[in-house]
Amino acid sequence: MRISRRSLVTSLACAAAAPAAAFSQTLRTIKAAGVPEDSATPVLWAQQSGIFRRYGIDLQLEKQRSGAAIVAGVLGGAYQIGKSSLAALIVAHTKGLPLVCIAPCGLYDAANPVIALLVKADSPFRTGADLNNKTVAVSSLNDVYTLATKAWVDQNGGNSSTLKLVELPVTAVAEAVAIGRVDAAGCAMPELQEALDGGKVRVLAHFYDAIAPRFLVQAWFTTIDYAKANRAIVRGFAQGAREGAIYANAHHQQTVDVEAKFTGLDRGVIAKMTRFTYATSLDPRDIQPLIDVSAKYKVIPAPFNARELIYTG
Repeated sequence: MRISRRSLVTSLACAAAAPAAAFSQTLRTIKAAGVPEDSATPVLWAQQSGIFRRYGIDLQLEKQRSGAAIVAGVLGGAYQIGKSSLAALIVAHTKGLPLVCIAPCGLYDAANPVIALLVKADSPFRTGADLNNKTVAVSSLNDVYTLATKAWVDQNGGNSSTLKLVELPVTAVAEAVAIGRVDAAGCAMPELQEALDGGKVRVLAHFYDAIAPRFLVQAWFTTIDYAKANRAIVRGFAQGAREGAIYANAHHQQTVDVEAKFTGLDRGVIAKMTRFTYATSLDPRDIQPLIDVSAKYKVIPAPFNARELIYTG
């Protein structure tokens, strides 16, 4: 069969444009870890649908109980890639830990809030001033819950220095508010949906808005040395996560099962709850607000340029 010059040129151009990993016969096994929550959904989809395999990656994603355990695992070599709250990575950067963000996860979007500050259903609290000298539960002292609570109180007539902050797991905060153990608490999906369905609590504020109407909440990360030595893998992971995010943003119902399997959450709850907006790029403008508020409330010594957290190799 005779092939025309135009067909040959077109075929060669398509081959050149395709990812090199797509033609690889060998997959690299990459161990990653993340806390089982909604923000992992794009990577879970990319893993299940074969997207990562097109980039030469056999991703093995494990559940871990905390971001701290994941950071320790990545630094120790147990995992090549991890998922952590951006707040923890910001603190790690200021302490000189050699970690860099390689792909985004959940993006807070004021138009699609997935987290709120709760009070009792019959509480008279309406403003930040109403929380002065009150007890507020956060998931961890100096985390993004803490920063958002302080910022919201200060922006709404209160004085955050008077707050009595206590640590409670997110699974316990709704009940603690309902019985009056604490006066207010931050709560995220899916626990937020379950709490509101119970009718004993109400939303006082979408307090993350006080940080910014849009900012990155979690990110996938690795060590600087690993990123430099494995540029193709890092690029492939980032591209796979991006494709997964694009799909997951547009197909909430189609990604219920993959999220339920990883998180252990009831698929009915996932199908009903407000889902994260999944970021599709590491934009410094989405990272800087959390850096700045961390510096404002003395969680880190001083602000720095968000680009320092992003691997660009």
